[in-house]
Amino acid sequence: MAEAATSAPGPTDTGATVGALVAATAEALSSRAEARWVVAHALGTTAARLVARHDDPAAPAVARSVASLVARRLDGEPLQYVLGTWDFRTLELAVDPRVLIPRPETEQLVEVALGELRRARAAPGSTGVVADLGTGSGAVGLSIAAEAEGAALEVWLTDLADDALAVARANLARMALRRPRAAEAVRVAHGSWLGALPRRLAGRLDLIVSNPPYVAAGEWGDLDAEVRGHEPRGALVSGPTGTEDLEAILGEARPWLTGHGRVVLELAPAQADGVRHTASALGYGDVAVHRDLAGRWRVLVATGGRPGPAS
Repeated sequence: MAEAATSAPGPTDTGATVGALVAATAEALSSRAEARWVVAHALGTTAARLVARHDDPAAPAVARSVASLVARRLDGEPLQYVLGTWDFRTLELAVDPRVLIPRPETEQLVEVALGELRRARAAPGSTGVVADLGTGSGAVGLSIAAEAEGAALEVWLTDLADDALAVARANLARMALRRPRAAEAVRVAHGSWLGALPRRLAGRLDLIVSNPPYVAAGEWGDLDAEVRGHEPRGALVSGPTGTEDLEAILGEARPWLTGHGRVVLELAPAQADGVRHTASALGYGDVAVHRDLAGRWRVLVATGGRPGPAS
């Protein structure tokens, strides 16, 4: 199949156009949608704008770039890594094998987190301080910084993996080009969960949000081969039960929250009841789990239930 991409119509062929290149790429990938993304990437445009260029000649360099990208995709590399960027809510993020590919479930995590942040900020003692723990590409924290409205925010991105933080910093720089005011609110810190934050923030977080690893070690072999072959295992697998990191965050979080502060965590549907019970046992209030767009239990919300900092 890689040969099909290499022999796709090129600009030296009679009548070779961008449209012909898309058609040949779609045949090689068995997906017209992926073909449009690949050809658009090679052209330096977007898939949405590609249709206006279908009759343009396909330059030799574009055809060669497409062939290279197709070969990587046919070798099993995820499309998002092949392209090097992926859309997440309102942002275009750089992604590569150092970080997880942002997923629709995590977009719902951000949606819930934004709602909880609005509620926390409406309460007395609100600080506007947010921590995105285990940030990876920065998708969650950067989206909150970009989309939250109202008073000024202070958004912290933390991760224990230096490689992941390098990607998060690159995405922060990308965001700064288009949304400088939002980017100014973001801080990046290296460390494990809340241990990465300065102690001055204890008791001052309105929102702690995380998409931590929640795959059990025994489930690794059941994941799609594309995931196992390319995405970072440490960002997916938590331990024998899959709930170790969820429990660690809940165990650390309460002293860091304002009185109306929230913890918002992504989890697997089968973990919802157990993690909800853990949060209640640790003294959190208003513990609930929200469904994702597919109707599966996906996002845990719990309030800190502590007095807020003096204003």
